[in-house]
Amino acid sequence: MKATRSDLFARFDRLGISHTTHEHRPFFTVEEGLDIKANLPGGHTKNLFLKDKKGALLLISALGDTVIRINRLHKLLGCARLSFGNETLLYETLGVRPGSVTAFSLINDTENRVRFVLDAALMQHSRVNFHPLSNDATTTISSQDLLRFTLDTGHGSQLVDFSSLLDTE
Repeated sequence: MKATRSDLFARFDRLGISHTTHEHRPFFTVEEGLDIKANLPGGHTKNLFLKDKKGALLLISALGDTVIRINRLHKLLGCARLSFGNETLLYETLGVRPGSVTAFSLINDTENRVRFVLDAALMQHSRVNFHPLSNDATTTISSQDLLRFTLDTGHGSQLVDFSSLLDTE
């Protein structure tokens, strides 16, 4: 059974994680939500669900304007070549649908199948914003509480500087 928004917030409360949620129209891309994000303080995110050629699963949580070159990312992460995971696999492992991918969905990966990769630029913000398991709201927590939450779900986080992928060819 997949966690609900209420389950997520109960987990935050149990961990003593302060959280604020802003309800809004659903949006599926970073660009679609720019007007909403303009009024919410903190680092705004984009989240990618990826699968490598050997079947390893990754969740990337990055600052919304971070450029991530997926064709080079495997070298930085030490894995096989990457592509986007399909909707069925996304729901099976993280319990969310496309457009709602979020670091908070790690609550549903109870088998720890997903490797969590976190953008170093995002962690420069004291507050970070993610969808609370659906794309019709945004929840803000502290960046340090994000790390506490991911550890509580049984996931570590690999901090990555994505700017190293931007060197010119």
